[in-house]
Amino acid sequence: MKPGPHRLRFFRNNWPSDKGAWFPGEKVQFRQKALFEDFEDSSWMTLFLYGIKGEMPSPENAAMVEAIWSLTTSYPDPRLWNNRVASLAASTRSTGSLGIAAALAVTEAKVYGTRPVYLASRFLRETARREAAGEKLADIILPHLKKHRYLPGFGRPITSRDERIGPLMQRAEKLGAGEGEHLALMHRIMAILDGKRYRIKPNIAIYVAALLADLGYTPRQAYYIIVLAFATGMMPCYIDAGEKPEGCLFPLQCTDIRYEGHHKRRLSCA
Repeated sequence: MKPGPHRLRFFRNNWPSDKGAWFPGEKVQFRQKALFEDFEDSSWMTLFLYGIKGEMPSPENAAMVEAIWSLTTSYPDPRLWNNRVASLAASTRSTGSLGIAAALAVTEAKVYGTRPVYLASRFLRETARREAAGEKLADIILPHLKKHRYLPGFGRPITSRDERIGPLMQRAEKLGAGEGEHLALMHRIMAILDGKRYRIKPNIAIYVAALLADLGYTPRQAYYIIVLAFATGMMPCYIDAGEKPEGCLFPLQCTDIRYEGHHKRRLSCA
């Protein structure tokens, strides 16, 4: 539908949707299912994934996504960038909803949070498509690395070792999700980088992206899945700061600040 007044007239008092609706006092339609009847015995994660994709996940599928949430994003440490926002909200006595919402908002970062998973997922999908079309994997990976100076899902700030990979892959093996085609592609990319003696290692984003791709989720759906995941570690940070005196989150003394400006500054009284 082209832009214009007719488009606004179409949506005036009209919102056609196949995602669901509330019928006051009667029922809730959730996509193609009835919320109260079809999800009576389902987990929250099952409902969440169904809402994203419109397909009922298998118990193993839901368990794998839940493991990703539990083992890769649930760090209750207020020093972490996004968690610090939740802690700051509590320290200033803001509400939990505002604190967690603000912390989730800053999780939209390029080097951590939601975007690395989306970018890594898109990178794997595009690489798989190009390789299937006949390109050699090395001819895809190495020029990308040379041009952009990085590969999505590889490298990590602070430390090169990612402690989350081992536990996540152990869980994936138990759930039968550890041998998919996108995981195999990731390992072949690693082999090329190791063969060329590049010192960048995969981080958790590429593993999560590969696992979700092998479960059938698109890059955009993988992004939706990760959006709320970090809240699990944020809530303890908010609670912890709320239990401490107000305004005491990571205070700094003037001597803690390294000043590199003019040695002397004079205040002028106009």
